[in-house]
Amino acid sequence: MANFAKISETNEVLNVVHVDDKDTTNGKGVEEEAVGQQFLEKSLNWPAHLWIKTSLNTRAGAHRQGGTPLRGNYAGIGFTWDSVNEIFIAPKPYPSWVLNTTDARWHSPIGDAPKDLTAEEIADGTIYNWNEDAGTWDKTT
Repeated sequence: MANFAKISETNEVLNVVHVDDKDTTNGKGVEEEAVGQQFLEKSLNWPAHLWIKTSLNTRAGAHRQGGTPLRGNYAGIGFTWDSVNEIFIAPKPYPSWVLNTTDARWHSPIGDAPKDLTAEEIADGTIYNWNEDAGTWDKTT
């Protein structure tokens, strides 16, 4: 089973569909993105070049089962297709955050949230939340 993102002319992901293997393989039984794109164009009447293959197992530039990651992230509705870097990008969570194209993730300008919670804080459900106004990670319970 292959997954394809339907993108708009402005590279916004509009939908993600599953396609049977029989509709993505060539005459030699090898899966090819172009075969799936042609199938989707014919069956769903959307231009082939606006269907981009995506992997359910890819997130943050890594394959969750140890395989080869495909296009940064599994596409989701509202994501953006970056054709230059060939990655799907989630919506930007905060105005100050910056995109790292290596892991296809947005990062705060000061780095990831601290991981220095005590055992008591963990038990109490304490987490760090981004404070956009202050540009800091704040502890909350």
